Formats: sequence, C-alpha cells, structure tokens
Amino acid sequence: MRFMSSTLAALMVVSTIAVGCASHSEEVTRAEQAATRAEDAARRAESAASRVEAAAQRAEAAAEKAERMFSKHLRK
Repeated sequence: MRFMSSTLAALMVVSTIAVGCASHSEEVTRAEQAATRAEDAARRAESAASRVEAAAQRAEAAAEKAERMFSKHLRK
C-alpha cells in the first residue's frame, strides 16, 4: 500500500511537470508565431510604404508636367 501511494505521488509529480512543460512549450510556440506574424506585418508595411512613396513620386512628376504644360499655354 505504501509503495502504491508513493508510486501514485511520483506519477502525479511527473504528470504535473509534463503538463507544465507542455504549457511552457505552447507559450513559446505562440510567442514564436506572434513574432513571425509581426515580422510579416512589418514586411507588408514596408512594402506598402514603398508603393506609397512610388505613387507620390509619380504624382509629383505628373504635377510638374501639368505645371509645365499650363505655363506654356499661358505664354502663348
């Protein structure tokens, strides 16, 4: 009887430790997934900023072209 209770206690301790380790590894996995999602979001934001910058440059070039054309018509 004493052997069974000590075996049961040891089994409970091992299972508690196993659950704790599993919980910890799940937290680590979730943290890694969150970090991956953050990196992906940063890449997407950088790409979007690049596209916005390119669009702004095109708009500026178009505005300069329109200004040149408008000023030519005013001189005529």
